[in-house]
Amino acid sequence: MSVRFGVMIEPYLGFDYEPVEQIALQCERDGYDSIWCSDHFFLDEHSVDKSCFEVWTLLAALAAKTSKIRLGPLVTCTSYRYPAVLAKIAATVDVISNGRLFFGIGAGWKEDEYNAYGIPFPSLKERMDRMEEAVQIIKLLWTKPKPSFTGKHYTIKNAISAPKPVQKPNLPILIGGDGEKRTLKMVAKYADYCNLSLTSNLKHKLKVLKDHCCKVGRDYDEVGKSLFAGWPSIFVTDSKEELTNHIAQRAKQENKSIEYLEKEFREYAPGSWVGYPEEVIQRFQYLIGMGFDYFQVMFPGVNEEVLKASQNFVKLVMKKI
Repeated sequence: MSVRFGVMIEPYLGFDYEPVEQIALQCERDGYDSIWCSDHFFLDEHSVDKSCFEVWTLLAALAAKTSKIRLGPLVTCTSYRYPAVLAKIAATVDVISNGRLFFGIGAGWKEDEYNAYGIPFPSLKERMDRMEEAVQIIKLLWTKPKPSFTGKHYTIKNAISAPKPVQKPNLPILIGGDGEKRTLKMVAKYADYCNLSLTSNLKHKLKVLKDHCCKVGRDYDEVGKSLFAGWPSIFVTDSKEELTNHIAQRAKQENKSIEYLEKEFREYAPGSWVGYPEEVIQRFQYLIGMGFDYFQVMFPGVNEEVLKASQNFVKLVMKKI
């Protein structure tokens, strides 16, 4: 199995643009497959002076500066842009990147952003309904000359959308989330990749996905399995002093005892991402054995801290898997 790694950037943590560009360029040189960015507007009510770049503008800028590394939102929120507009935006970024875009999409969840920006925040069911219509519309606009679609929430009529994506027949679609009744069913029906996180019961979620694939006539093995390795942020070191200091700092930030965090980092099944290289490698190998072939890794800090950590991860972990 070919295993790939991408670096996840959380713009709402307060990144500056130039360091993000340098992270992308260095990750390209270091052999990472991709750069991913979340789709948010701000972190919390205390973030007045904390920059948070709009995801599609940021991806377009990075697409123009890089040449090999793939890019994608993890994940773009269906509710923040009309599906037809989102299809146009994604196709444009794919053209700018010469066919390097991953299209990650989700139903949205961060209610304080909706409220602050005056965006309606319907029930989870309605958000999922809207997402399913959106995915269908977006795929039509990427592949058909003048498609029409009439749904409960969205309608397009003889909609012209050019340019089409460089990648054919569609951009690779990644659906984020682990909802068993709707999200994983949508993965089986429409997506090239699922995207789960460590907080899930992974074996059970993959079984649910396999069952959905069977019901819709999809080959389970053709669905890529990706994992957001972002809880907690990855911190790998071969220095006992650095590991001790990191855990002490995290304990203070999270208002937990050092003993509690050390136990949590070692026992959180199938393993957290804080530890010595051999520990973290073992945890990745366990997940690879489950069928995961793509990992989006997130490092603590912002700007130069992430640049340093991403290079360290290549040396200590990535080249040994």
